[in-house]
Amino acid sequence: CAMNSVQTGSEIAVIRLNWGCGPRGVPGWINSDVKDGEGIDLCCDIRNGLPLPEDSTDYIVSIHALQALPYRDLVPALRELRRVLKPGGTLRLGLPDLDKGIQSYLRNDPGYFYISDEDAQSIGGKLIIQMLWYGDSRSLFTYEFIEELLKKAEFRQVKRCGYKQTASPFKEIVALDNRERESLFVEAVK
Repeated sequence: CAMNSVQTGSEIAVIRLNWGCGPRGVPGWINSDVKDGEGIDLCCDIRNGLPLPEDSTDYIVSIHALQALPYRDLVPALRELRRVLKPGGTLRLGLPDLDKGIQSYLRNDPGYFYISDEDAQSIGGKLIIQMLWYGDSRSLFTYEFIEELLKKAEFRQVKRCGYKQTASPFKEIVALDNRERESLFVEAVK
């Protein structure tokens, strides 16, 4: 992937990373995932470092990827994302929201969960399977917990954001938002 800024008319294009993008990359982004696939620019495990220079990206978005890492790897992964951000750059995370899951459990609202009755009929079973997503998720998140982790990784200005809403100067940072019903969105600045 080219790391040089691209001149578009009188503007310089921003460098943006889609970390944990899944099986298909999104055009216009540097797409990184642990598994190779269509449009994946960087096939690598963040725990081994990203093959990007320090201070090279304007912003990073990660939607439903961080929970795949075990607890002990969360702060090192966040530090690696911080390393490749330019000073003042923004990290936007979309994470499964444990608080929303618990609230739906306490309301006895099976309609909130994506889990079929074939997989779990009980509301507790639906909560557990969804939050662990059939064993793919290794970490759970509340706003307070991700705020704590981001501060340990030396981010500043940690803010909870709404779906498709940003506190950053990059309005297009919300372009990858999805899973509104089940997600917590957070931004932090390097």
